[in-house]
Order: sequence, then C-alpha cells, then structure tokens
Amino acid sequence: MNEQKIEEQDSGVELEFDLGDPPHKVWRALSIPEFRERWLPKEALADSDAIAVTPGQEVRYKLRDDSPPFLESTVTFTITPNATGGTCLRIVHVLTDARLDGMTRAPANSNSPPLMLAA
Repeated sequence: MNEQKIEEQDSGVELEFDLGDPPHKVWRALSIPEFRERWLPKEALADSDAIAVTPGQEVRYKLRDDSPPFLESTVTFTITPNATGGTCLRIVHVLTDARLDGMTRAPANSNSPPLMLAA
C-alpha cells in the first residue's frame, strides 16, 4: 500500500492509496460487515448500515466518536481500478456534526502580535 496524497480540508481529511489487490476484493472489505469489522469496528459507526452505496464504486458510513463530545462525521470510500490491475482507494472523512455549524475555525497560534483592547 502506497500513500500518495493527503489533503487537509476545512472540515475533514482526504487520503488516496494505491493498493495491489483488485477492486472487487477491496469492495468486499469495505461493504461486507464481517470483513469491515476487522478494520472499522461497529462501535465507531453511528449506524451499522451504510448511508449511501454505489455498488462496486463507493460506500459512505456515518461515524460517531466514542468519547465526549461524541462528534459525528461521515467517511466515504471510493474505489477505482488503477493501471497495474490494483485499486485506487480514496477516503474522504468529513465532520458533519450539527453542533459545529456556524463555528469558525481559527488556528491555536495565529502568529499575530498580541493587541490590547481599548476600554
């Protein structure tokens, strides 16, 4: 497995991997609960059923953190055949918790000089 690209977005992370296994084998690992349980336990899922499925191409699950504040997110797995007979696996994990709506994200260290407020 070769990690090719990691992109951080405002609300999530996007990963892309080239796998040596054929797409049908990767699809089985993503979509069949007994196989998926080996690497994505049902305790991490908000619902054990997928929320969206395009057979053989894409599956989306809703996740929930197991510790406070129990944020919810979605993870989408997209598979496509690659040139070597293996699989390109794209994973997009996005925070979707409604409690985050309207919140702006600022870096912990803005690298700006401290300012004093006038009274």
